[in-house]
Amino acid sequence: MLKDITLGQYFPGDTLAHRLDPRTKLLAVVCYIVAIFSCHTLWAYGTMALTLAVAARISKVSARALFRGLRPVLFIITFTAVLNLFYTPGETLWTWWVLRVTREGLYTALAMVTRITLLITGTFLLTYTTSPIRLTDGLESLLAPLKKLRVPVHELAMMMSIALRFIPTLIEETDKIMSAQKARGADFESGGLIRRAKALIPLLVPLFISAFRRADELATAMECRCYHGGEGRTKLHVLHFAARDYAVLAFYIVLAAAIVALG
Repeated sequence: MLKDITLGQYFPGDTLAHRLDPRTKLLAVVCYIVAIFSCHTLWAYGTMALTLAVAARISKVSARALFRGLRPVLFIITFTAVLNLFYTPGETLWTWWVLRVTREGLYTALAMVTRITLLITGTFLLTYTTSPIRLTDGLESLLAPLKKLRVPVHELAMMMSIALRFIPTLIEETDKIMSAQKARGADFESGGLIRRAKALIPLLVPLFISAFRRADELATAMECRCYHGGEGRTKLHVLHFAARDYAVLAFYIVLAAAIVALG
């Protein structure tokens, strides 16, 4: 299960999606999310699914890697579908005891599952094709106007970058600790909910210790390199919009506007 958590992972490549400016991809994802939440017809959902498939094809990210990240949130998706399926009022299609499936509930459940799936896989595609450093630079550049309001934009972007960077590291650390605990006879899968919660204590304690140790080492390393925030800092790679960035951004803006207008 832990290996299925792919948030924060970056797959290096030399595709069009990888070469795009990170600001373009961030704005495109915003337009993509707006379009998804504005979908109300089968045509709209089909258009968004086709857009995601084309983007995944261009970035050369396999469907297996794209949908693997859905497994940790499969319970949430299923729970949302069940709630909408049985508790949405409308024309009754099937009834058993206190359960009642309506036509509107069936449509709402399918729409919610499709919406959540497209939302998660689309945002995963952003992290797959953008390194945490470039993602931080793009976010900091987009939020730069907030500096006039004394918002610590650089520090916020840096925290986000560090969080994304250490998600795979903490997952790997958790997997190692679980393997070590299982070798000592620990059981994380059998028993009731309370027993499973108690079994996690030998896992959480060393995980928290390891996380705090890594944070302390990172803080020491940043201090040794005289890091003092974004004031006066320069960048090795300066962000520049190219023609492909304007074309991709224009496509997503038109797509979002069309979905909202026709919704």
